[in-house]
Amino acid sequence: MTDRSGECNIMKLVKIVSLSLLFVVIVCFVAATLRTLTFDVNSGLQLAHWEKTNNIASDINQHQRKELLANFRGEIRPNFIKLSKFDSLCCVNNRYNMRTKFGQRHRLFLYAEAIQIPTVSTSKTQLNITALGEFDSLLRRVFPTVFSSHLVQHEVVANYSHLFWVPGSDLALVPYMLLAHIDVVPADENDGWEVSPFSAKEIDGFIYGRGTIDNKQSVMGILQALEYLLIRGYSPQRGFFIGLGHDEEVGGLQGAMNIVKVLKRKGVQLAFILDEGLAVLDGVISGLQGPAALIGISEKGQATVKLSVFKAPGHSSMPPRESSIGILAGAVKRLEDNPMPILFGEGPERRTFEHLAHRFGLPIKFVMSNMWLFSPLIGRVMERSPDTNAFLRTTTAVTMFNSGVKVNVLPSLAEAYVNLRIHPAQTVEEVLEFIQSTVGDERVKMELVNGFDPLPVSSYDETSFGFQTIKKTLLDQFPQVTVAPGVCIGNTDSRHYTDLAKDIYRFAPTWIRPGDTQRFHGINERISKKNYEELVVFYFNLIQNCDIKELPSPHSAGHEL
Repeated sequence: MTDRSGECNIMKLVKIVSLSLLFVVIVCFVAATLRTLTFDVNSGLQLAHWEKTNNIASDINQHQRKELLANFRGEIRPNFIKLSKFDSLCCVNNRYNMRTKFGQRHRLFLYAEAIQIPTVSTSKTQLNITALGEFDSLLRRVFPTVFSSHLVQHEVVANYSHLFWVPGSDLALVPYMLLAHIDVVPADENDGWEVSPFSAKEIDGFIYGRGTIDNKQSVMGILQALEYLLIRGYSPQRGFFIGLGHDEEVGGLQGAMNIVKVLKRKGVQLAFILDEGLAVLDGVISGLQGPAALIGISEKGQATVKLSVFKAPGHSSMPPRESSIGILAGAVKRLEDNPMPILFGEGPERRTFEHLAHRFGLPIKFVMSNMWLFSPLIGRVMERSPDTNAFLRTTTAVTMFNSGVKVNVLPSLAEAYVNLRIHPAQTVEEVLEFIQSTVGDERVKMELVNGFDPLPVSSYDETSFGFQTIKKTLLDQFPQVTVAPGVCIGNTDSRHYTDLAKDIYRFAPTWIRPGDTQRFHGINERISKKNYEELVVFYFNLIQNCDIKELPSPHSAGHEL
């Protein structure tokens, strides 16, 4: 009887637990379904009644359209420069291969424009200063109103970077800043380019060349927008700065950092900063209905770590059981076999999917709308692809391995360099501890070469002036896009500006379609003529939209923001 009673009690307990679990599952399913049907993070702020509605129209006529594309692409046309008695000048062709000296009072016939000027940064000490000087001349030549207007204050910083200040009429309004960079990474036509990387050749409506999407489209787009505004009599209510760095591709230690020093001496504090970063993704996110404009609200951190092993050298005819190369190779293999933990949902990347959830079809919409339930599942799926894995965790990439000087000599030293892009939920210190424990070998010495923590997360809620103003400008111009916050996996000049602004955003309305992500720092970099014109219009409207004193109240009637 006792055994039967015990069995009955166990059965009752199993039934209770089963029913309880079933109840929990039903409740979760109902809650998830309701959230799927009602969840839309974009529905909170309706910006119909902006206090400033009399913006200058951004109509670009046919002459201006040809002009702005010529400024961006480059055309050879005469430009007469009178030289002094002691001057001489180098006439440099589009590839900067050939120079011819002209003496006194000769005239220079040169109009090498933005993309055709190879402002290449190879390393911190290898910059094409000839090209940077030519780019300075280009800016002054094609944007004469910007450089001559009494409204614009301009100074050259660190020889090749530019800082513009356009004061506003209302001194109570905190200024903002637009950033871009002049320099580009190296490009070699032999790598597989369809055209010369500095030719700015047009093919099927696209302008090809290094810098077309990183980042001369923003440099020229911002100044072209300001040029048009000034010509049309615009005077801002809210002042703003424009900073153009010349060495972003090698860290921004001369350009951006010196611009920041100048601003700090002036006591400048900014409402927000907008730099390069994310873009409009069209057809890139599988299953998403329509394009998505991702505005970067943070950047991953970065660290470079050197691993080294030292052993006494010897002759290859009498090798030890383990060589310095073998020990280090084992350490590197352990790092690759044991990646950093998945941190999906612990950083701002979760909000990206929540903002986009309503634009997916079922069942993806159900999953994306309920990150509280499905984050682990999504993480496991995303880690399968290198493109999406980068958003989930701190990535580990072994980029250099050096050892040996002769085929019959056992090397005394083996070195490897590991580059890490740090997830917003981690720090450099935590990453170093993980590497140390994963390597687990005292013979392998670890040295932090350089590194910095992930950038602070900028605000993006209904009261965020910068985010919502950028968002309104986007939706007015591209009503078909869905706007969402995102995380930059690369780094920008804006990381040097954190002392000047609490909110830093990383975005340009460059349209990226399938296959285009490989063009960044790759071959056949390009932008469509239509998209470049759209960039000019975006900055033209954004500058005017920033003139409002404050955002409209949430939940007012009007179009959805």
